[in-house]
Order: sequence, then C-alpha cells, then structure tokens
Amino acid sequence: MWRDHLTEIIVFTVLFLLVSAMGFVAARWRAPKDMAHLDEWGLGGRSFGGWVTWFLVGGDLYTAYTFVAVPALMFGAGAAGFFAVPYTIVIYPLVFLVLCRLWSVSHRHGFVTPADFVRSRFDSPVLALLIAITGIVATMPYIALQLVGIEAVLKTMGVTGDSAVARHLPIIIAFAILAAYTYQSGLRAPALIAFVKDTLIYVVILVAVIWLPQKLGGWGSIFDAAEAKFAASPNPNDGILLNANNQLQYVTLALGSALALFLYPHSITGVLASRNRDVIKRNMSALPAYSLVLGLIALLGFMAIAAGVKPLPGATAGSVDSNTVVPVLFDQQFPDWFAGVAYAAIGIGALVPAAIMSIAAANLFTRNIYKEYLKRDATPAQEANVSKITSLVVKVGAVACIVFLDPQFSIDLQLIGGVIILQTLPAVALGLYTRWFHRGALVAGWAAGMGLGMWMLYQIPNLATKRAHFGGSAFPLGEFGLDTTKTIYVGIVAVLVNLVVAALVTLALRVAKVAEGADGTTPDDYFADEGDPRVTPGAARDADAAPEPVA
Repeated sequence: MWRDHLTEIIVFTVLFLLVSAMGFVAARWRAPKDMAHLDEWGLGGRSFGGWVTWFLVGGDLYTAYTFVAVPALMFGAGAAGFFAVPYTIVIYPLVFLVLCRLWSVSHRHGFVTPADFVRSRFDSPVLALLIAITGIVATMPYIALQLVGIEAVLKTMGVTGDSAVARHLPIIIAFAILAAYTYQSGLRAPALIAFVKDTLIYVVILVAVIWLPQKLGGWGSIFDAAEAKFAASPNPNDGILLNANNQLQYVTLALGSALALFLYPHSITGVLASRNRDVIKRNMSALPAYSLVLGLIALLGFMAIAAGVKPLPGATAGSVDSNTVVPVLFDQQFPDWFAGVAYAAIGIGALVPAAIMSIAAANLFTRNIYKEYLKRDATPAQEANVSKITSLVVKVGAVACIVFLDPQFSIDLQLIGGVIILQTLPAVALGLYTRWFHRGALVAGWAAGMGLGMWMLYQIPNLATKRAHFGGSAFPLGEFGLDTTKTIYVGIVAVLVNLVVAALVTLALRVAKVAEGADGTTPDDYFADEGDPRVTPGAARDADAAPEPVA
C-alpha cells in the first residue's frame, strides 16, 4: 500500500518536481539570442566546458536502467553481471582520440549527427540514411528502459493500480513533464539536471557501501551469502566467479558493449556539445570515476542476496520483477526519508539520459531524413521546430513500448539495440581515420552484419518468459555446428562479418572501377579546435557542403 511509503513518496515527489523546475529554467541558462537553431536547441550552443560535459556525458551513459539492471543481474546470475564494469573502463582509452577527431570535423563543418559526417565523408545520402535509421531504431528501446527504472521505484512505493492505465499513469505524467521542459530548453535541460542527478547517485552509493555492509555483517558475510545462493542454483553458469563456460560470452559482451557505447547518437550528442578538444580529452580521462561507482552499484546485487530481498511480482502470474531488487533493498534497509532520496536518484537518473536520447534521435530525423529527403531548403528555425516535435514523438513511442510491451521484452530490445548500433562502426568510427572502404561496400557490410545479427538474435529463446525468439544476445556456438555449450555476444560476430564483407566488396568495386564519390572533408578538418577562423560560431553548415579551400 502506498500509505506505508508516504514519507518516501513525499521526498521522491519534492526532488522530482525540483529538477523539473530546473528543466524549465534551463532555457535561460546561458541563453542565446535565438534558440531556433539545432546548434542551440540540440547541442547547447556547442559551448559546454569541462564540468558541464563531465556531468552531462556521465549522466547520459550511467542511467536509471544501469542503477537497477546491473545489480539485478548480479543478484540473479552473479559474476556475469559484472561485465558492465570492465567495458566502461575499456572504452575511454579507445575513444580518447576518436572523439577528438569527430568533434573537430563536426565543429568545422557544422555536423550535428554522425550521419552528417558519413554523408560528407563518403558522399553517400543512402549510407547516411542507413546510419540515421540505425541510430533511431537502436535508441528507441533505450529510452523505454529508462521508464523501467522509474516503474520499479513506483512499484516498490506502492504507486500502482489494477488497470494498465492506472499502473502506468505516474510514468506517463513524468514523461509528459520531461517532454515539456525538453521541448522548451533542449539540451540545456538535461545538462543542468545532470548536476543534481549525479550528486544524488554519488551520495546514495557512498552511503550504501558504508551503511549496508555494517548492517549485513560485513563484506565477508555478503559474499558468503551470494556464494551459498549460487552453489544451490541449477544453472552452472551462476556464481560469484566466471567459469570456462561463460568466459567467452563475458569477454565478447564487454568488448562489444564498449565498442557500441559511443556509437549511440546520444553519446555523440554529449560530445559534440563540448566547447573544444581539450574538454573531451579531460573528460575521457576523468569519466572512469563513474566506473568506480558502477562497480559499487553492481555489488548492491550481492547485498540484496545477503539481506534476503525478494523481488516484487512481475506482470504475469508466477513471475518476478528482478528490476525491483535494488528498490526493495533500499526500502528494507534505509530510513524512509533516505529511501526516498535513493528513489529520486533512480527516477532523476532516468530523466537525463531519456532527454538526451530523444534529442539525439530527433536530430537524426531532422538532419538526415527531413532535410535530406523532404525539405532541402529548410531554414535553421524550421529544423529546430521539426526536431522539437520529433523529440515529443520519440518520447510517446518510448512510453508506448512500456505500456503495450512486456518490460522484460523492452530489456531484450535494448540488447538488440547494441547489436544494431555496432553495425555503424565501420562508417562512423573507422571512417574518422580512413576512407579506404568504398561507400557501396559499407552499405553491403551494414546489410550483411544487420542480417546476420537479426538472424542470430531470432534464434535465441528467453527461458524465463518462455518466449521462443529475441530472448537476449548470448548466441550458442552449437548453432554453428561447433561441439560446445559456450555462447558468444551476437554483436561481435555481426560486426566482424560486416567488416569482412565491406573489405571484400571494396576490393571488388575497386577492380570494377566503380566511382567512389568525393570526400567532403580535408585532413586538417580532423584537428580543428575552438576559435578556428573557418568556423562561424553558432552557424551550422549543410552536411553536404563542399569544404572551403585551405589557406
């Protein structure tokens, strides 16, 4: 009953309304003369410094879903859930130089999306369209998953109803507020709110790792309880340590997730909003601090085992909602007022990434579909208006995913999204360093990787929900005729096939002497910095504009 959680509900509501007010006020924060421009509405004027970018990108990558899903996986499977920690460590050195190049070429040419860059680099509107559609499709379930985090908190506080409408009404209201202040303030809203969100998360986790072990008998008792639970599990892959059977899946999932992380449009949006290259370098050096917090968040799963947490019932009879593990742990172990603070951290942790994701998806549609194919002469004001409207549509779609789909299926969709976005790696990430791949070959590689990836994902059942297809991203190698029970992350296999096909088709097209198109960038574009005389501040150029001559 919600009356038993009245203090938690009040604290949660007050903090939620506070950050909502900040979202509306953000329109006046560093306000430009004109917000009717994608550079301003969608990228915050490309003016964010080190601290703002650190909170924005961190708030973008470490979401409410991370807060509830990683510990839930540790609670249910053990060490396999820890994959999220190494992949966030691996990625920052990998993208240290890559993102600097992307920022520079985007800064000089006024690119707003990764598809803008691909359009200019490979002179291919078709390839850019595929990159844009891929980004939108991969982002949609990711936004929906932020709702899963809020829903888990509301369910724990008893704010639910018997009907589907009553059960989801609080989420619909929350996202309506989010849609309103995002529409008004653009990227400035999540940038400002990220300060509150990250501060709350750091406070909650630091208190949790000090307070909870003392209440639960120390770390030794916590790990002993987890080991005892997994020893009794019928699944041989469960345990506090990896075994020979799940190590390949763990490694490939961590690597694949790392490669995918900064291919997502929302990750790139946060980077392009930075003021200069030095801001990006400092952030890639400092962001691993979030990985430390993520490791502590993951251990909440083992604490929940030691505390004897029982997840709340799921949507279907006889099922459980594993996403409620952390909220129930906080409800049982923390004073009501602090549990309310923790719930607010999770809820607000959903608003920041959801806002950035919807803005990024809207920018992709506006720049690479609307302007490219529907209205080539669109003015900056028209672009900004279309992007605002599209961001609203994206949020409505995310809410629909939660209302009409099983939340567990939404989680599986996010895993599928990682496989999908990985197929943009050859054109976007490798394209920043080389134009060796032929544009037609990149299309062929994308099609091969996407086709194989979807086939592999289709073959995977979900044993927990009894669904026959699209049940995860761990593909049994036995399906390839190998005599093994090991599994591998679908995304790694798909992107490797993508690269092989792209390389082979490139060679074939070169032999056939098929035209490659003109490169709209120059080598020095990838090293441009703030104050570049060739860039007009606040005025984005068309994505397919020819480069100016180099002095």
